[in-house]
Amino acid sequence: MNKLFINTDGGSRGNPGPAAIGVAFFSTDGKEIFGYKEFIGEGTNNMAEYTAILRALEILSKSTWFVENNSLDNEVYCRLDSKLVVEQLRGNYKVKTEHIGQFVQKIKSLADNFSLKISFNYIPREENKAADKLVNEALDLELKKK
Repeated sequence: MNKLFINTDGGSRGNPGPAAIGVAFFSTDGKEIFGYKEFIGEGTNNMAEYTAILRALEILSKSTWFVENNSLDNEVYCRLDSKLVVEQLRGNYKVKTEHIGQFVQKIKSLADNFSLKISFNYIPREENKAADKLVNEALDLELKKK
């Protein structure tokens, strides 16, 4: 494998409301390598979107697969269906709130720790179904408990 694609999504039911994240890792040939979902408590859609990216990079940094297969083409492609978040991470859109600014700083700091280039790319919602499904599964599981 020479490229890694990470699709992330976050969402809340209500804004703010119960929130969850989904992360799906894909190989170059489009096969899902790993999926992760997590209920993150009460939050906004934006908070969930940023938490999903942060968690994806944390998973990648601790991954034994990554350590054992460090044969990537110098780039990991993070794919999100939030144009706002992508443009804020790229520095093209201004971050207007302190708590979102803290997310941006954490994500950039974590991304800078990799020897690979981490890029943030916008994809249409239709191309992010795996991560979206994980978000909804996490929310459904948590809300069934109540």
